[in-house]
Amino acid sequence: MKKFVWLVVGVAVGFVVAHEVNQTKQGKQFFNDLDVKAREFGEAISDGYRQREAELRDAIAEDAPER
Repeated sequence: MKKFVWLVVGVAVGFVVAHEVNQTKQGKQFFNDLDVKAREFGEAISDGYRQREAELRDAIAEDAPER
């Protein structure tokens, strides 16, 4: 239970610090850059997933017997 309380306290302190940092010009730029990089990463993961899914569907279609 003590560990859970410390976890909650740590998360709360992290949010407060992030909020205060976001109030500065440099903080806003940091979080904007972080947001852009996270979105690019997410898009790259999605694109890779779609490409792999298409490859697997093509492979299944090639192995399927024709009717």
